[in-house]
This record gives sequence, C-alpha cells and structure tokens, in this order.
Amino acid sequence: MIQKMIFATIVSFLICVVLGPIVIPWLTKLKFGQSVRSDGPKTHLKKAGTPTMGGIIIIISLLIADIVFSKWDKYMALLITITLGYGIIGFLDDYMKVRYKRSLGLTARQKLLGQFALAILFAYFSKNIVGTDVIVPFLKREIDLGYFYIPFIMFVVVGTVNSVNLTDGLDGLASGVSFMVTAFFTLIGFFMNNSSLTVFGAAITGALLGFLKFNRYPAEVFMGDTGSLAIGGAVAALATMTKLPVILVVVGIVYVAEALSVIMQVVSFRLTGKRIFKMSPLHHHFELSGWSETKVVFLFWMVTLIAVFVSFYGIS
Repeated sequence: MIQKMIFATIVSFLICVVLGPIVIPWLTKLKFGQSVRSDGPKTHLKKAGTPTMGGIIIIISLLIADIVFSKWDKYMALLITITLGYGIIGFLDDYMKVRYKRSLGLTARQKLLGQFALAILFAYFSKNIVGTDVIVPFLKREIDLGYFYIPFIMFVVVGTVNSVNLTDGLDGLASGVSFMVTAFFTLIGFFMNNSSLTVFGAAITGALLGFLKFNRYPAEVFMGDTGSLAIGGAVAALATMTKLPVILVVVGIVYVAEALSVIMQVVSFRLTGKRIFKMSPLHHHFELSGWSETKVVFLFWMVTLIAVFVSFYGIS
C-alpha cells in the first residue's frame, strides 16, 4: 500500500503541474477573473482579474490519480461524491461571480442549502460505513454518539467547508495549510491499513502541492470556491471516515481561527457596535497590522505544521 500512496501523490502532483499551463491560459481567455472585495486590503486590488476557478485543476488531478490507483469501494465512492458535490457548489458560486463581475456569487441561503443537503447525505452513509463511534484524541478512547452522530457530522462538514473557504484569502494560504492537513489524514489512513483513505488522501495531497506551484505568491491562479469548497469537503470526509472529526480542532487550527475571527467580529459589532479585529478573516487583520502577505502565510503554515505534530501525539 505504501507504493500506491507514493505513486498517487506523485502522479496527482505531476498531472496538476502539467494541467496548470493549459488550464490557466484557458481561464484567462474565458475572462474568468477574480473580483476583489472593495472593502478589503488595498494591496489586493492588483489581484483583480487573476484567473480563478483553478480548483478544477485540483479536482481533475485527484480524480485521475484515484481512478488509476484505487479500488472503487464504498469508502472511495463516498469520498469522491462529497468532494465533487461541494466542488460543484463552489463552481456554481464562482461562475455567478465571473458571469456578473461581482465579489458575491450564490446567495448565502443557496450555498447553505446545498451544503446542508450534502452534509445530511454524507452523515447518513458514513454512519452505515464506519459506525457512530468517534475517537477522542489525547484521551485515547472512542465515544459512541448514537443518535447525535448525524447532526454532529453535519456540523463538522459544513463548518469545515466554510472554514476552508474563509482561509482561502491569501496566495498559497489555503493550499499550503490544506496540503499539510490532508497529508496528516493520508498517514492516518495508511496506519489504519485502509487503501481507499490512503490513496484518496495521497491524491489530494499531491494535487494541492502541485497547485501550490501556481498559487504561491504572486499567484498565477486562484482556486476559487470550486477548490476551497471541494477541499473542505475532502478534509471533512477524511476526518469522518478515519473516525477523527474531533482532531480537526487541532490539526485544522488555522481553519478554526479564521472562522472564529469572523464569528467574533460579527457578534461583537452587532452587540457593541465595535470590531475586535481590524478586518476578518484573521489573515486580513495581520495584513492591516502591517504584515506582508508572505509573512502571514508563512506564519499560518508553521502553525499548521506544529498542529500536525501535536495531532499525531494526541492519537498515538
């Protein structure tokens, strides 16, 4: 299985590297350019028009590697379905943005409706495959959630998907952080001796690393919601199928911090009329505090790397 893991990583990486120079000019020709928030950091205005929807590259690379190296069992079918499902929602959102040249695509209600519908289906089928037990890290024990399993997994999936989406705001931030998170779950799948989890995790890890070649500062392409929602779905699915959704609080600490910063900002402003951060999500706060974009990204990468090692300790 170690050969499959290595080959799936390498092949998805190479496919992504090869597809980049083909897809990016195509996206540019179609004028699928990024719209930048008018209230965001002024340094981001120069990014307007940069090709978006690059998540297509990640998804194609992932699918090809999975087809080549995996046996299509119920694990792989569910992992692919949830990833593609959220990728489609993201694609529709991106298309609306580029079609009407605005920073907002689908309405919040439309996106949440689609996200919860997928989350319900995933929670139901994952329950039938892996049961209702979840591992509690550091305590080294499993807890049977019973009837609470489905609503809990729904919360994990929708929360993760939107947290990854919020993290995708700087060049190389979401792709770099997610590369380490998926690598963590790939190794967990390997230690579990589950070929489907291992190959799927390896394929998306390789694709993210390959995409980072084009997405690092200064980015040639953005993943868009096509990529960030698909990645969020994949991360949540891997965490659930390894019975480790709770570990996302640790290994995905950057996702959590980004989401909490938005929640805290909104709640504070509505209750007191004051903002806690200069801007949310959190990465924008650091930018407006005088940090360079690359410095913020590097910090968040290092935090994730440390979180990965802490997570391994927590489940060992």
